Amino acid sequence: MSRLTVRYELDESGAWIARIPSVKGCHTYGRSLSQARQRIREALWAAKDDKAMAYSVELVEDIRLPAQLRRLLAALEKARQGERDASVRAREAAITAVRGLGRLHVSRRDAAALTGFSFQRIHQIAHGRE
Repeated sequence: MSRLTVRYELDESGAWIARIPSVKGCHTYGRSLSQARQRIREALWAAKDDKAMAYSVELVEDIRLPAQLRRLLAALEKARQGERDASVRAREAAITAVRGLGRLHVSRRDAAALTGFSFQRIHQIAHGRE
């Protein structure tokens, strides 16, 4: 299977311009990235003599974003990573707390009431099925 690179760029009006640089005259646009992705196959079909190839070729995306948009997305990914890290720490703290309560002879029902977890969740953690 052959591969072609599709370059997507956001223009000043917010439309996405899609082009396949290696195929002369193969370009299109879409009001959304999704629409541009659909239309580029149609543009490839129109630009090539081998019509079947337009729908069998693998398209490799090269999405070019303005610097400000790249910074916003990088900040979002950093926040998401922080959220994943906090989730891991919270899970580890829950395990420590539940098992500590068990060692202190606190019943599972009381452990549930104290931690805000369900009785079933306390049972899972206590038996190592977290």
